[in-house]
This record gives sequence, structure tokens and C-alpha cells, in this order.
Amino acid sequence: MGNDITVKSYKVESRITSRFAHTTVKSSVVNSGSGAQTIGFNVQIPKRAFITNFTMNVNGITFIGSVKEKTVARNLYAQARARGKAAGIVRANSLDMETFKTEVHVPASSKVEFELHYQEMMERKLGFYQHTLHIQPGRLVPHLQVDVYIFEPKGIRAVETPNTLGEHFEGITKVVQNKDKVHIVFKPTLQQQRKCNNCTESAVDGVFTVRYDVERESNVSDGHFVHFFAPKELSPLSKNIVFVIDVSGSMWGLKMKQTVSAMEAILDDLTMDDYFSIIDFNHNVRCWSEELVPGTSIQISEAKNYIKNIKPNGGTNINEALLRAVQMLLKASIQGLIDPRSVSMIILVSDGDPTVGEIKLSSIQKNVKRLMREEFSLFSLGIGFDVDYDFLERLALDNRGMAQRIYANHDAAEQLKTFYSQVSSPLLRKITVQFPEDSVTDVTQNHFDKFFKGSELVVAGKLKSTRDNIRDNITYFNDITLVSYKPEEVRVDVGTNGIDVKDGKNHHSFSWGATVTLTMKGVKVSILKDSEVNVTVDDKISLMVLLHRVWKKHPVNVDFLGFYSPSNNQYSTQVHGLIGQFANEPEVKVFNLHEGSDPKKKEANMKVKGNKLSVTRGWQKDYRSDKNKGSEVYCWFIHNSGKGFIDGHYTNYIVPSLDSFLPQL
Repeated sequence: MGNDITVKSYKVESRITSRFAHTTVKSSVVNSGSGAQTIGFNVQIPKRAFITNFTMNVNGITFIGSVKEKTVARNLYAQARARGKAAGIVRANSLDMETFKTEVHVPASSKVEFELHYQEMMERKLGFYQHTLHIQPGRLVPHLQVDVYIFEPKGIRAVETPNTLGEHFEGITKVVQNKDKVHIVFKPTLQQQRKCNNCTESAVDGVFTVRYDVERESNVSDGHFVHFFAPKELSPLSKNIVFVIDVSGSMWGLKMKQTVSAMEAILDDLTMDDYFSIIDFNHNVRCWSEELVPGTSIQISEAKNYIKNIKPNGGTNINEALLRAVQMLLKASIQGLIDPRSVSMIILVSDGDPTVGEIKLSSIQKNVKRLMREEFSLFSLGIGFDVDYDFLERLALDNRGMAQRIYANHDAAEQLKTFYSQVSSPLLRKITVQFPEDSVTDVTQNHFDKFFKGSELVVAGKLKSTRDNIRDNITYFNDITLVSYKPEEVRVDVGTNGIDVKDGKNHHSFSWGATVTLTMKGVKVSILKDSEVNVTVDDKISLMVLLHRVWKKHPVNVDFLGFYSPSNNQYSTQVHGLIGQFANEPEVKVFNLHEGSDPKKKEANMKVKGNKLSVTRGWQKDYRSDKNKGSEVYCWFIHNSGKGFIDGHYTNYIVPSLDSFLPQL
């Protein structure tokens, strides 16, 4: 925040795999002044993204952030600031972004390293997935670099890197692409960052954009499936639209000018098969036409003239305006003006809260939802920062639509037109994706209200199979909990982000960067830095959890835990479960070894516990000796969900929650 703050490096890296993006922002900053100063780190992230991790390293000491619920986070942030401590918060402040903001007070000559991780699911609009990164280092940076890696297993159809940072950076972005992978690099030199040859100000301040589309096929992996549905060869359905425009006093000036400009372009897009009308409202509600009219050139011309002559003034009566719009669609439907295959929608444009008529937001929501038919949709556009965007979003989501904030600046008209283009070409309505009976489970969603040109429907789920294999995957975990409850409870929660140890009222938290040994109530917990956790109970039972860090350029890049139990554990005679029932290995006989459908995998029969089973020979990973790559181990794989090998059915070992099997104390 001062002239003697030096930004040493600023690096952004995104890894996108199967439409899911993991983004890391790193910045290294030095207080080169003679006194202590406050150093800030602000990053704009997409509204649909979620933060997974944040760390600050001050002079070699690392501080790990925690993600809290919004209200709790705000209170903690305010308390931390009041005590002069470092804290970060996410704040909404723009079109489709939020700002993560943190500050730290550091002594002279101190170095601070910030690192923020966030993730987001890519959404297809207008035929492309768009990934945006706000690049705002604030200073000239010796080491500034943006890397975007894209991996799409089914193939990448097209990639675009429009120069959204301005003409100053034309030609600097480099793209390396093959069938299923893309690497995009933006790495301006210190001189290229300058606003002019001798300037000390940075020209890097804006949005770095990548757009891409994929070859669209279904993905099936490990018994799960994902269908991506985006048909092209369909004619648009006709539309019935009621535009509801806020013309209260707060819309005076640029907001109204931009709305008029956008509406002129939107009206020109209507066809003779479309029907429309316009309602404008302040403290009163007016209808340009009391009934829907076809989109002829005469009607469109008259509608444009009507909008141009609007003079904003007065209050805001959202409730009555929306109810009039719904009634207009209902009337047209009753009169038979609406084609049963057409799509009916209301598009609301407003910049403020209701001030006239019904002003209770929850009542307005109920009033609109009660009157709306299932075949109608409501889309909300909130102009400016002072609008209650949450209210407009609830209105839209309640009524099969979506909302968007419009940033009130010189670009507002283009934003309005872009939003309209996303919903202006409906191709299908009332879509149901059906599967053969009893063939799938855990389907995410298979009923959709509408499908618009350039978007995408995604259905995921699990395939039912009569030949499921039990593999050594029941040992790839995100979280593992170990509990000893006699004589008193000791609980060890191991996750890929850290370890929690609880002993009654005592609670200890450790990062994987620690090497620690604790002994409490007969339980010994040993943590080896970035490697493993060993838990020993009464010197009789030992359990080991290994941390597997996936190599940095792995296409999925998800860390996981492995669980290991030595064969010399002294279990009780009552021990059972997936591990306990094999504490004493059963007698196993393998016979009838023969070639299988895969020449690399032999097949055979196995006799165990009096049962004859079908088995296949294959390779599996053992990570005890090599924690990064693992070593190959030759194993027998049991078919049919382990039936006959494990006691009972595999579903007997699935619990509704991590703690549900524990006795109540």
C-alpha cells in the first residue's frame, strides 16, 4: 500500500480437467521500507467458485486459513481486524466476481508469501466454456506468469484466447495444443508490463480469458457415468416474453440510457413467431400493450419509440409489476395465443429494492410463485451495486429462471444483450433423460425445464453392475477417523489437509508440515511430516495412514490417504468388519487357472469359507515403500462385489455417517 512495497512474483495457475477448474494464485511481496507496514492481498474470484485453501507465510512462518460460513466469517474478520491481526474475507462487488481480501501488518524488510486455492465447475454458455482470471498484481513484477492447463479426455474441439487485457498485450499469449490437452501461457516481461517505455505503473490490470469447447461424448469410469447433452441441429422454439423494466428515479441517467440501448437490440432479435409486451414501473405500473403482440416490424418500431420516451422518476413497485406480467401470460395462454411448444418468460430489469406497495421481500416471492404456472420462467437482471441481488436471484430460482448482476458502467448495454442472447434461443422444453429400468443409481438430475442454444445438460450417476469388483481402491480415502473409547475416548481425524486429535476437552490440530508425537490414555499418535500418521493402542494394535501427494502435473491432481494394518495386530476374538474378519487369514485354494478376456489378466476359481468364487489376477498399487508412485503388487480380484469372500453383503459395511457405528457413551 506504499511506494516501498515490492512485489517479487505473481503467479496464477489453473488446471481444468473434465470441465472442473482448480486455480492457485501465488504472490511474493517484500516490505522494503524502514518501518512496519500493512500489506494487502486482493483476488477476484468467480461467484460460482469456492475457496479450498489459503495460506500466508511471513518470514518463514506459515499461517493456514480456514473457510467459514458467511456470517461467521464476517464476524471473525471484524474481530481480527480490531485486534490488528491478519484476516481474509470474500466480498461481492462486481458483475460475476467476488473479492477475496486479506491484510497483514509486517515489520520492515519482511517477506510475505500469499497462496490462494479455489475451484469451480465450468458452465457452458453460447457454445463455450469460459474461464476468466482477474490479473491485478498492483505493481510491476519481475516474475509474472499465468498458466492454464486444460485436459479433456474425449478431446478438445476449439480453443480461443481473446486479448481481453487490451491491445498493449497483443501477441504475448502462447498456446500449445494437441487432441486432448492445451497449455496456455501469459508471461510478459518487466518492460512489456509498463504502461509506457519509462512508466513505473503496470498495464496488467484486467481479465485474462480462455474459451474452449469439447468433443461431446459420454464418460464412463469406475462404474460411474457422465452424459453431456448439447444438440446443435435443432430449430429454436418460438418465445412469449414480457419485459418488466424498472423506471424509478434511481434509473435516471446512464442506467436508463444503457437499458434503452440494450432493449433496442433485443427487440430487433424478435421474429414474427415470437410474442411480446413491455411493462414499465415506478410507484405506478404501465403496460405498453395490455396483451402480447407478434414481433412484426411495426410492433417492434412502436415498442422502441415507447422505451425511448420513458422518463425515470418515483418509487419502485416490483410486486404489482411482476403480478401484471404473470397475468398477461396467463391471459394469452387462456385465449390460445400461446403455442403449446413455445417458451414463455418474464425478464425483469431493476436496480433497487421495492419501496411502494408490497415491500416485504418474502411476500413478493410467495405472491409471484403462487401465480406463476409451471411452464413460465422468470429471469432477473440486477443493475448496479445497490440492488438486492440475493432477492432477485431467489425470485428467479423459485420460478425456473436465473439471475445476473449487471455492472453499471459504459459496458452495461453489452452485458444486457449478452445475457439475453443466452436465453433468446430455446431449443427444447420439458426434457427427461431416461435410463433402462434398474440400470443406474444416484442420478444427479434427469429432468430439465428448458435447454437453450449454446448451453449444456449434464447428467451423472452410477451404473448398476452384476460384475462389480472389490479392488484395493475400499484404501483411497479423503478422510479417515480412528477412535479408541476405552477407558476414555481418544479420536484421531486424518484428512488430506491436516490432522485433528481430540482427548475429552482437549483438541489439538496439526498441519501435514508438522512432526509430532503425542501419548494420551493408552494411545500413541505419531505424525511424520508430509508422510504418515501412526496410531498405536495399548502397544497391541497399530494402524498407519499414509498421505499420498499426487504429482503436481497430474490431470486430476487430488491428494488421497491410504490405510494399512499390520498382520501382527493383537485383535480381540470379537473383531469383525472389513478388516477384522481377516485378522486371521482364512484358508484359500486357487484352481482352474486359465486365460481371460484380457491376455494380461489370468482368471481362476477360488475356494474360501466353503464358497467357490470367480477371480481375476491383476496389478495393484502398494504405497508403503514408495509414497509417490507406489509399487506394483500382483493380486487376486474378487468378482460380484466380494460375495462369498466377505461375510454378508458389501452394503452391510456402509454406514450413513463416519461416527454412526460407535456406541453412545
